[in-house]
Amino acid sequence: MLTGSCLCRAIRYEVTVPITELRQCHCQDCQKSSGAGGGVNAMIPTSGFRITLGTPKRFTKTADSGRTLHRYFCGDCGSPIFSRREVLPEITSLRIGTLDNAPPMKITTNIWTASARPWAHVDPQSKQFPGQPDPPATRA
Repeated sequence: MLTGSCLCRAIRYEVTVPITELRQCHCQDCQKSSGAGGGVNAMIPTSGFRITLGTPKRFTKTADSGRTLHRYFCGDCGSPIFSRREVLPEITSLRIGTLDNAPPMKITTNIWTASARPWAHVDPQSKQFPGQPDPPATRA
């Protein structure tokens, strides 16, 4: 089991499933929400994710893909924690930097590469998509 939190630790969570895919998203929404070149997310089944402390705030926006995306964050420190598509709530996109002790992992997929900042690194060994790919397969 993995655990994680926001910066101020007001929101805590646990992950009870293996993390098998890391996606680096270069879309402009992820750039804005992170204040950086985008976000690195673990794509996990929602059934394997549980908030154990606190209640995150939610911000909902129509993404560049045209889908409604719910972004969850700490209302105290502002840390982005996870997101879910409205039409695919069984998959949680977890901001991997919020894990307490992340296991050794490597970014497997880069998405929205068409909007990547010129200084962003996109590993040529990773899968790459100029926009939104199909959702990942989940394992419960």
